[in-house]
Amino acid sequence: MMWRRVSAPLPLALVAPAAALAAPAVAFAVEYLTPEQAQAALFPEAQSFELKAFTLDEAARKALQDRLGLPVRGRWALRLARRGEQVVGAVVVDDVIGKFDRITFAAGVGADGALRQVEILAYRESHGGEVRLGKWRAQFVGKTEASPLRVGDDIANISGATLSCQHVTDGVRRILAVVESLRHSGTPW
Repeated sequence: MMWRRVSAPLPLALVAPAAALAAPAVAFAVEYLTPEQAQAALFPEAQSFELKAFTLDEAARKALQDRLGLPVRGRWALRLARRGEQVVGAVVVDDVIGKFDRITFAAGVGADGALRQVEILAYRESHGGEVRLGKWRAQFVGKTEASPLRVGDDIANISGATLSCQHVTDGVRRILAVVESLRHSGTPW
């Protein structure tokens, strides 16, 4: 038996599956909003925003971490929303891990400590993007540090997005606690 080289192209039905196996993993990162767009959506009445860095002292950081059962870093950047000289609230941009990758979100906290809204800025997972749905995010409106903020308690889960729901909820809980701590620490806004 003799083999000979055939110059005819392979049928597409044979090439496509082989090409799919060799293709790199598909990235699912979607950027929805910039921090500036989020702050405008969260505080439309604000006339200006001031980016300010705050540092929790080690005792306050550790106390929050122990109380929440979540890691709490010491440095935080808040975008203070101002109407004239009055601070009407703060926007905090943070990241949490979904299942494997980061979810970037912004939480708007009013001067009274109540959550205005949560906006998803970037979602990088292949599943669970339903946390961006307005109906799910609306559950956070009005919540404070005193709210349970637990999936299955006062925050509904989304089937197929369990980790995203849990981690965004934990992130919001952490932000509310940090902002409340800063509000009551005598730190001038």
